[in-house]
Amino acid sequence: MDKTTLKRYTLSPMENVSTIRERVRRDPGISDFRRKVYDALLDVPEGYVTTYGALAKRIGCASAQAVGGALRHNPFAPEVPCHRVLASDGTIGGFSGHRDGPDIARKIALLRAEGVEMDDEGKLLDAKQFILDFRF
Repeated sequence: MDKTTLKRYTLSPMENVSTIRERVRRDPGISDFRRKVYDALLDVPEGYVTTYGALAKRIGCASAQAVGGALRHNPFAPEVPCHRVLASDGTIGGFSGHRDGPDIARKIALLRAEGVEMDDEGKLLDAKQFILDFRF
């Protein structure tokens, strides 16, 4: 992914996470469940990732798959950074409803641009970049 294309997918510093959070909270077109998922995901800072399961636990949901479904339909991407969510084993998981191809390459490029260390197969290399308990 070239720098111009990548720039389209990145925010200015904390571009207003509060502004984005407010847009999510006020959007009448999303369900309360999706709103909770997107709001919680805004707590994952650039340079870190979480898992579908940890995000589910954060919002009091028993289903990592339900969280994945909400992220698949994220109308706020990349401002609500669904690319920062990985499978529990540290692999890339999905992106934009796909498990391979150009969307996955874009997810890896976005994570690398934010300083997340990924191998070429899309596996997290540094476990210290995982946020699993949201206590920071």
